[in-house]
Amino acid sequence: MAHTKREIERKYDVGADAELPDLTGVAGVADVVHKGVVELDATYWDTPDQRLAASSVTLRHRTGGDDAGWHLKLPVALAQGVRDEIHAPLSDDVPRSLLGLVRSRVREAELVPVVRLLSARELRHLVDAQGALLAEVSIDGVRAERLTGDAATAEWSEVEVELADDGDPALLDKVEKKLKKAGVRRSDAPSKLSRALAETELQQSVPRQLVVRSVKNDKSDKKAGKSEAVAQAVKEAVGDGPGTAGDHVLAYLRAQRDAIVALDPDVRRDLPDSVHQMRVATRRMRSAFRSFRKILDRSVTDPIGDELKWLAGELGVDRDQEVLTERLTSRIAAVPRTLLLGPVRGRLRIWSVARRSGSRRRTVAVLDGKRYLALLESVDALLADPPLRPAASASVTKAFPKAVLKDYARLAARVEHALELPPGGERDVAMHEARKAAKRARYAGEAATPALGKPAKRFAKQMKAVQSVLGDHQDSVVARDALRHLAIQAHMAGETAFTWGLLYGQEEAAGTDRERELPEVWAKASRAKLRASLGG
Repeated sequence: MAHTKREIERKYDVGADAELPDLTGVAGVADVVHKGVVELDATYWDTPDQRLAASSVTLRHRTGGDDAGWHLKLPVALAQGVRDEIHAPLSDDVPRSLLGLVRSRVREAELVPVVRLLSARELRHLVDAQGALLAEVSIDGVRAERLTGDAATAEWSEVEVELADDGDPALLDKVEKKLKKAGVRRSDAPSKLSRALAETELQQSVPRQLVVRSVKNDKSDKKAGKSEAVAQAVKEAVGDGPGTAGDHVLAYLRAQRDAIVALDPDVRRDLPDSVHQMRVATRRMRSAFRSFRKILDRSVTDPIGDELKWLAGELGVDRDQEVLTERLTSRIAAVPRTLLLGPVRGRLRIWSVARRSGSRRRTVAVLDGKRYLALLESVDALLADPPLRPAASASVTKAFPKAVLKDYARLAARVEHALELPPGGERDVAMHEARKAAKRARYAGEAATPALGKPAKRFAKQMKAVQSVLGDHQDSVVARDALRHLAIQAHMAGETAFTWGLLYGQEEAAGTDRERELPEVWAKASRAKLRASLGG
């Protein structure tokens, strides 16, 4: 059975006869306990063109030490040395539990042994005054052997400092300060494998369009939003120059592709918010195809867009249930005890678990299916040979404002139509259609932000405000339908449906409030559109 731990470590270059400074001088460290030397034998697996290594993912079979087995390491925040390490028991073949987690990167390619690392590890524990482990420090003498192509070897020594579970990352800064004073410097290589590949001159031959970088949010950085992470990825891809409209659109699409691929294992592991983030990436890509159709040939992008819509819909089965359950749970928590009549919490829990367990199985089955892999291959093919139209060579300051404001006009028509309708089912549907248009306009503004800067960013912010009001209205419509079914189930079981009716009334009132709020929010968005000067 596989299990996961969050690994936070730093690596340092040292000579073969390195002597570490006395780390008891580090604040909080009471003692350094020598744990002896252990021999480690690790074989790293990858595709022949090193797709995993190109994405900073490592898969190894290791014996020796107290954690022998298969280890898969997935990047979380590489600059801070943070990775998720997933362990599985020793076996001759790669465990199926790990194969699924690398499938979005490996696709149908074969996994083969590429490098063997033999390490003599001198291990030390940094402990506090109560003897609790703070961090592990190891001095590794490493010998790397290439297992593919021409035989080649390399040897080096390095120091690893790994934070104990639930440890304070600030300790790593304190240890590093001590090491720097002793002349020990941080390694340029993020992993032993990357250094082995470099020093044995095993070049990564993975095609550029298959190189996946993570644009996921590091959960430890609360200030960085998803759109900011994407914008940074686009800026890095385009470079310092202004770039053409085609350059920026392709960089944006590549960032979405990277997010989908990197989030795939998170969805399989059922990590919080992973389904939502993956679904957003599919929608952003599809929205970009539609917003920038003058830049990319629709005969190529439309079929891919249809498949992205399918994937978002499949992911939505799980995500929508999660959002709905959270909303109803919050509603119940706010109800006074005297008005909670019958087994309300229990019935909601049973209803939610039954629906979500089925949706979870369905989501994983979709990611294991050939249709999903074919979609990823289609996106890679588009990025490798983009179907650019003549407008792709135009400047971003000319092409992007037109595309963004066209999406705005589409949204304006839908909002005005919804506001003209009387309250009821027809207006609910119209507001839902307006919500989808607001999302598309917002995504267009976010895609344009790396090129157009603050005006596009302000525009996207205002579109998000409109989307939020319309989205909350739609959530209330969906919640009312669920509450009606829960009330029927309660009644059929001989329970009182009073509380469910109370909650239905609250959701009905919430929907009415959003309808009243929309004109004011839309008026602000209209003024923001004029101030943004996107056409200037």
